[in-house]
Amino acid sequence: MLADYHVHTYYSDDSEYMMEEVVKDAIKLGIDEICFTDHVDYGVKRDWDDVRGFLTRDDGTLLTNVHYPRYFAEIAKYKEKYQDQISIKKGLEFGIQTHTIKDFQKLFAAYPLDFVIMSVHQVNDMEVWPQWFQQGKNQKEYNRLYYQEILNVIKEYKDYCVLGHLDSIVRYDLQGRCPFEYIEDLVVEILRQAIKDNKGIEVNTSCYRYGLSDLTPARNIIELYRDLGGKIITLGSDSHKKEHLGYRLKETKAELLSMGFEYFCTFDNMVPQFHEL
Repeated sequence: MLADYHVHTYYSDDSEYMMEEVVKDAIKLGIDEICFTDHVDYGVKRDWDDVRGFLTRDDGTLLTNVHYPRYFAEIAKYKEKYQDQISIKKGLEFGIQTHTIKDFQKLFAAYPLDFVIMSVHQVNDMEVWPQWFQQGKNQKEYNRLYYQEILNVIKEYKDYCVLGHLDSIVRYDLQGRCPFEYIEDLVVEILRQAIKDNKGIEVNTSCYRYGLSDLTPARNIIELYRDLGGKIITLGSDSHKKEHLGYRLKETKAELLSMGFEYFCTFDNMVPQFHEL
């Protein structure tokens, strides 16, 4: 079975990929199941119906979360239309911060979901990718603060399925890959908390297109999750455009098999479904 469980569309402000085109392309690629996981990032973005109005980038681009009614209606439409060709699941990627947990609890209660990726894209409303969060800190400081934020969130917030691209700060670290000893204690605590809560981790194949020297998360983190007793793993391309969709999922499944994993997961109504690698 081939499943892509991290897929973005034009409902995310960093993608223009039309939802039906994603479905058609996935069918052509021989993908058996996809889960749409468009971005929600409270704190730095507002909802489509927020009475305060939209936030904007410096270039005037609107920063909005998913238009939920349209999003779920469109997923339902294609789920029915293509039911004989592909399985389609409804998910979201929650970019959570400690001070936005209540917003996500309210959102989760409002809409039924199959799958939620828990990610940290910002800390104290400072984005990681443009270096705003890292500014004024040394490598050890910003890495520890990033992982501490993940830990703080998952100690309180439980309505998620997997930790998304756990070490994604590596993508944006101008100092190179952080020495693991800087953050090992926090990573261990994060993984132990996730396993205790019956949560999983995602292996995100964007590592290949970012030209990283390791998987995302890195192999040592995946192996640590295994050694601590973790078994729930999803695979996702983190696709935002056609050429990303399903990218190197087969090779990544083989990597997991070589590391001693036997299964990967899809989700139905937030419950993991196990499939042989």
